[in-house]
Amino acid sequence: MLVSAKEMLQKAKAGHYAVGQFNINNLEWTKAILLTSEELRSPVILGVSEGAGKYMCGYKTVAAMVSAMLEELKITVPVALHLDHGSYEGCYRCIEAGFSSVMFDGSHYPIGENVEKTRELVHVCGEKGLSLEAEVGSIGGEEDGVVGMGECADPNECKMIADLGVTMLAAGIGNIHGKYPPNWPGLSFETLAAVSDKVGNMPLVLHGGTGIPADMIKKAISLGVCKINVNTECQLAFAAATRAYIEAGKDQQGKGYDPRKLLAPGFEAIKATVKEKMELFGSVGKA
Repeated sequence: MLVSAKEMLQKAKAGHYAVGQFNINNLEWTKAILLTSEELRSPVILGVSEGAGKYMCGYKTVAAMVSAMLEELKITVPVALHLDHGSYEGCYRCIEAGFSSVMFDGSHYPIGENVEKTRELVHVCGEKGLSLEAEVGSIGGEEDGVVGMGECADPNECKMIADLGVTMLAAGIGNIHGKYPPNWPGLSFETLAAVSDKVGNMPLVLHGGTGIPADMIKKAISLGVCKINVNTECQLAFAAATRAYIEAGKDQQGKGYDPRKLLAPGFEAIKATVKEKMELFGSVGKA
């Protein structure tokens, strides 16, 4: 059964660890993440971008697939199905489809409009028992058409959004979607500390978790980050393992072209990546 992310993040905040959000793109992605979570007894958040939702035939298809897999795989750890960087309209479609959590990314709106739209969604999600993530500032780079310049969040604006009663807050602190460039200056811990001070006990979210050094991850957690998003790293691991399988000619040996064999190395690579991240985030054994 899907759950809101509220309780798992409150526990993470109190326990000084972070829950991983791992984005899903198909059945293999979802199965790999769920099995790893169960094996490690870790809570987990399955992230779905609007582009990935469309690719997987719509949010209702995604919610039905995840719900069925939880039952068939006998998953007992807490699992939240979460819209990632959702539009105002996308949030309502996911709420209707059966998601247990949504993110409204109003960071590109003037703060007043971000506040008003977020306030409305706080009310709707509260009535339905869903968790809600909001964003202030922006995440650098591009993900499914959502482009950010990487502006650091204004701590006072973060407080305005947090005071509305959202479950969690994503604040731009110099983080980037995709691969980090060689000249990346690193996370702005000064901004993160200021935001954390303003919003009190609000769980904070770190987007762009791929490629951030382990010491920065741990410092971010110590400053209030309770949810860390990973997508690109799983994609890179899957692609590298699949490429190695094909370049070794294994798809031409016997029935190596069978999708169940062809996709298996990538599937295992995702499991290994998720395991590594859960261990780094400190969520293992916290279910």
